[in-house]
Order: sequence, then C-alpha cells, then structure tokens
Amino acid sequence: MADQGRTRIFQTKVFARLARAEGVATEWLSRCVKEAEDGLIEANLGRGLIKQRLARPGQGKSGSLRTIVVFRRGSRAIFIDIFAKKDKVNFTEDELKAYRKLAGILLSWSDKQISEALAAGALIEITRRDGVEDGKDATQRSPRRSS
Repeated sequence: MADQGRTRIFQTKVFARLARAEGVATEWLSRCVKEAEDGLIEANLGRGLIKQRLARPGQGKSGSLRTIVVFRRGSRAIFIDIFAKKDKVNFTEDELKAYRKLAGILLSWSDKQISEALAAGALIEITRRDGVEDGKDATQRSPRRSS
C-alpha cells in the first residue's frame, strides 16, 4: 500500500529486461516517477497511461528513450514499455488501445494481487531513490530529461 500519497514504483519483468539492455538504472525510473508526481508529464495518453522521456547520459533528444508508464499519483507507477525515440514516434490506434486496456487492468489490481504478481516475478518493485528518503539530490545520480 502507498504511504500516505507515496507512489509505489514497479516494472514488469519484460520492461526490466529491456531497460537492462538499454543500461537504464532504476534510479532513473524513480526520477521519472518523481517528475510525474510533480506534474512534469511528457504525454498523458489517457486512462492512467503516461509517456515519460528518459535521457541517456551525454545524448540529446535524438538519443533519448521513451517509457510507457501506468500511473496513478499517490498509488502506483508501473513501467510497461521502453523504446528509443528513433524507433517509434507514434502509436497505432490498436497499440494505444492495448496499452490502455493493460493500464485499466493494472490499476484495478488490489494490494493482494500486486503482492501475488511480485511473488510470481511478473512485477518487480523499485526502491525509491529520488532524494526524498536518503536526502541526496537525485539529479546527481540520474540524468535530467532532455528538453
């Protein structure tokens, strides 16, 4: 359960594999969620689905990654997809429908269902490292979003 407005962060097993291949640190994902909590959302795709930009160190917009996140402020953020901007600019209507359907399912899950998905390895919880708990500035550890 989220601590009084504290968003819990998860990644799907598939997302974790893709993010690892791209060299994405979990601290960067925490930063993406912190930005979304602060209202800095790259694109609101509707029905609890957002797209967040994730800049790779030393690269501008052309080298940035995009993440698709099921997001409900104060409850949960679940990273479900990641891709390079150069590989995909827009979604087809069918892709967007599928993402929205998945978002609806994931947002409807109870705490018990989340626990079961964690135990089964379908979801992986990310420890928050956005500077709130440990007193460090998260920008020292993760790249800022490119503009």
